[in-house]
Amino acid sequence: MGAPPGGAAALPTLRERIAMALPPPARTRRGRIGLALLLGGPFAVALGALAWPALSWAAPGIAVSVDGGEGGGVSTSLQLLVLLTLLTLLPSLVLMMTSFTRIIIVLGFVRNALSTPTMPPNQILVGIALFLSFFVMAPTFTQINDTAIQPLIEKKIDEKQALKRAEIPLRDFMFDQVDQSDLAMFTDLAKQPRPEVRADVPTYVLVPAFVLSELKTAFEIGFMILIPFLIIDMVIASTLMSMGMVMLPPVVISLPFKILLFVLVDGWTLISESVVKGFFT
Repeated sequence: MGAPPGGAAALPTLRERIAMALPPPARTRRGRIGLALLLGGPFAVALGALAWPALSWAAPGIAVSVDGGEGGGVSTSLQLLVLLTLLTLLPSLVLMMTSFTRIIIVLGFVRNALSTPTMPPNQILVGIALFLSFFVMAPTFTQINDTAIQPLIEKKIDEKQALKRAEIPLRDFMFDQVDQSDLAMFTDLAKQPRPEVRADVPTYVLVPAFVLSELKTAFEIGFMILIPFLIIDMVIASTLMSMGMVMLPPVVISLPFKILLFVLVDGWTLISESVVKGFFT
């Protein structure tokens, strides 16, 4: 087709007429996004208003109140808040007041002695140490359950009495493992009089003394574990030196012999047995 008569310009297409009809900001990409938000905003608000009753019914809120009602006690919601707070401190209690510290350090020494810093992985070592700790602490936990938790559930005692009863078996366990020199040191640092019986030792003095004693015992066990593997490294290094293979790392040759020796003597069973027996002697 030829040009329109009179030299007039071509008529705009349908897309161009729609673009000319829109406001200037809507012609750009950012303007189109803003226009979509402007048009879709009221629909989103309306949809949220319709869905709010269903959401509020499906997920009711938890109101925290300090009003105990007629009995004047602590409300259930506040008790739940205190319980959740104590659960955040539970890992520290498991680490510092049980056998977990000694066991995980000894297992770490075993892994370093084998020259396998990533095998077993950290998750496996922590799991082994955790379940061995449960085994060692089973009599203590059973006593705590019988004397504190079950009477509290049956409402025979209150929370304060349950806490005092639960503290006694745990303190007895720490007293059986603590080094007297460490306990005396922390007693002097706290400027406490020399105790005559176990009940005279405060818990805040007993816990750091117990942790320090566990660290000391774990490193003593680790030293005994490292000696045979150190001898293997020295023998392999001397052999390589005598053969003139100076550039070959001794760890490459000694690693299979370490693993072979550890498997032949059933090392994991020996380590676990020795560590567990150390808490009952």
